[in-house]
Amino acid sequence: MKAIIEYNSRKITIDVSKPLDISIAIDASRKNVNAWYLGEPEIFPENIDGELVKVSEGAVINFNNIHFNPHAHITHTECVGHITEEVYSVNQNLKHYFFVSEVVTVAPESRGEDFVISEKQLKTALRNKKRDAIIIRTLPNLKDKKTMQYSNTNPPYMLEEAAVYLREKGIKHLLIDLPSVDKEKDNGKLLAHNAFWNTTGKVRLDATITEFIYVPNSVEDGEYLLNLMIAPFENDATPSKPILYKIIK
Repeated sequence: MKAIIEYNSRKITIDVSKPLDISIAIDASRKNVNAWYLGEPEIFPENIDGELVKVSEGAVINFNNIHFNPHAHITHTECVGHITEEVYSVNQNLKHYFFVSEVVTVAPESRGEDFVISEKQLKTALRNKKRDAIIIRTLPNLKDKKTMQYSNTNPPYMLEEAAVYLREKGIKHLLIDLPSVDKEKDNGKLLAHNAFWNTTGKVRLDATITEFIYVPNSVEDGEYLLNLMIAPFENDATPSKPILYKIIK
């Protein structure tokens, strides 16, 4: 089923019957993706007066609690409040949810003991394209990204120069399949986060970073309409479900 959307004076045609989900869900029944030295997320029934509120235990409903951290356990979207003393909520600052985006595939470069995403790589991928959002898929792109235990593994990350480039190019929404755009242990510098949100200048309150996505290999590089759906938590970060729709030429 095709739909025509007007976006920034441009008419875009998409097939709404073919959504491409690039999120990773919490699944406490299986090995869940994890980072930042936390335990596994938990989904468990409420206990009221010694009785589990669970249909299989005789209750009339299932009534579960969920214990998790959005930064460690699930695809999440964050705003500058993630790194500032002043409290900013992603739910208050993300006001639009559809964006023309570009999916790019990058093989992080070896730099000493690290693997990094450089400005040159992103310039090569984007060239002169004008996009509001970028979706970065890193290589190798294995399904174990959905269950990876990232703590103390020094995952690939984005160089500060690359984040500056994206900011200056006008990219408002950065999505990546890593636990962070920054180095796991960088003494609190958070260079890419700070550069992308421009914390030393006019802070980009309406810009977001989404981490822990997974872009299947079947999704080709190119232009898509992104629907960046978030859960309405008043917090610096919230679970999200980014959906791509291929733009029909």
